[in-house]
Amino acid sequence: MYNITTMFRRTFHGGVFLSECKEYTVDKKVKAIPASREIILPLSQHMGSPNEPLVKPGDNVKLGQCIGETDSSSFSTAVGSSSRRRRETKARVSVPVHSPVSGRVKAIQDFFNPIYGKAPAVVIENDGNDESTALVKRENPETLSKQELIGIIRDAGVVGLGGAAFPTHIKLNVQEQKKIDTLIINGAECEPYLTCDHRLMVEKTNEILNGIYLLAKILEVSNIFLAIEDNKLSAIFAMEKAIREKIKKFPRPKGHTPVQIVVLKAKYPQGGENQLIKAILKKEVPPAKFPPEVGVLVQNVGTCFAIYQAAYEGKPLIERCVTFTGGCLKEPGNFVVRFGTLLKDAVEFCGGFTDEVAKIIVGGPMMGIAQYSLDIPIVKGVTGVIFLSKKDLELFEESTCIRCARCVDVCPVNLLPTEIMRMVKYSRWHYLDKLHPGDCIECGACAYACASRVPLVQYIKLAKLKEAERK
Repeated sequence: MYNITTMFRRTFHGGVFLSECKEYTVDKKVKAIPASREIILPLSQHMGSPNEPLVKPGDNVKLGQCIGETDSSSFSTAVGSSSRRRRETKARVSVPVHSPVSGRVKAIQDFFNPIYGKAPAVVIENDGNDESTALVKRENPETLSKQELIGIIRDAGVVGLGGAAFPTHIKLNVQEQKKIDTLIINGAECEPYLTCDHRLMVEKTNEILNGIYLLAKILEVSNIFLAIEDNKLSAIFAMEKAIREKIKKFPRPKGHTPVQIVVLKAKYPQGGENQLIKAILKKEVPPAKFPPEVGVLVQNVGTCFAIYQAAYEGKPLIERCVTFTGGCLKEPGNFVVRFGTLLKDAVEFCGGFTDEVAKIIVGGPMMGIAQYSLDIPIVKGVTGVIFLSKKDLELFEESTCIRCARCVDVCPVNLLPTEIMRMVKYSRWHYLDKLHPGDCIECGACAYACASRVPLVQYIKLAKLKEAERK
């Protein structure tokens, strides 16, 4: 019998324990928000090379139609042309964008992207018909080859849905010399307020599991761990039940490595890739390196669901589950939202506000990005939107560091945040190399723990910029 669940509350060095604030939405079933009458779809919603439009004003588009892509075919791969090869490699770090509705293209213009700033976007007038392109549904995509599956994932525009939005097909095309033997599925969702991954694991259990097995086939791994924090018992039980039923139905599923659930202690930033690897495998990713260096690949549960939709249903990534929450939102919850839907339309569907909004945060409260308007579109990297009133906020003034070393104790990557801050304040840029600010994951644990309320992450970000300039 397979050992499905490892009931050890594993964790990592450092980190902080936060008020979860998940009670607003943790028990709310996922609902769909109707598409807006006008869609503002940014052409680039991912890390990497920006897309170029494949449509023009006046064109009619269908739901699921590719409307933006990076053309790498124009870059030569001739031997000796290193600059051209670099440009081609950069162009491949991209994924296409698909229309989430059917309708007419009104314009292509610059519009504010909540994550990447001002960028070109396609404005689509939704006709409400949802006339779609022909979807290629597959009953047994697990019979496809590794490269065929990676191609499907790329063409569907799948990116990491944990917030980073890095193109998934690039992550799966690991170099041959970096043999991946372990796949970790990230269901930790350690940021306060956010519950969209939790609800997906409860409601889309089998779909996520099928997506995991497709990843396992691509990577040919010998170990699969599904990491879930101990504050998500319903997700643990749902996933464990699905795994047992899969084993019961297929006692020895061909090519399937059993999925083992690892229960983690609820602590922030437990969901970071390197922190998961340390907690589960007791391995450390070297500075400035990535998980494949230690034979590991990490994927989010939302990404697994998107891979399932792409491979089984032929559906491109045109929507995602997003948590809308906060003390001043009338009806918080988890919602499937089509990309390009304006935030103001989503708020209207949630019943509006019960109190004046003092701060809007896209993402979690620790690593999210504050917004100044509701006129922003939902994009692939948006995991949640938090609406806070004045009574939800605490404003502090920075005071002199008292050298208590709390920031050092909680740093999950063993940095010296106050030393980096001091070097930035006194413009001693040449000392930064020894302090490795580039290793900072900007989780904000140091600033949260600081007794003097020093905005340490801001200083570290500035240190990163100066370090990049010097190089």
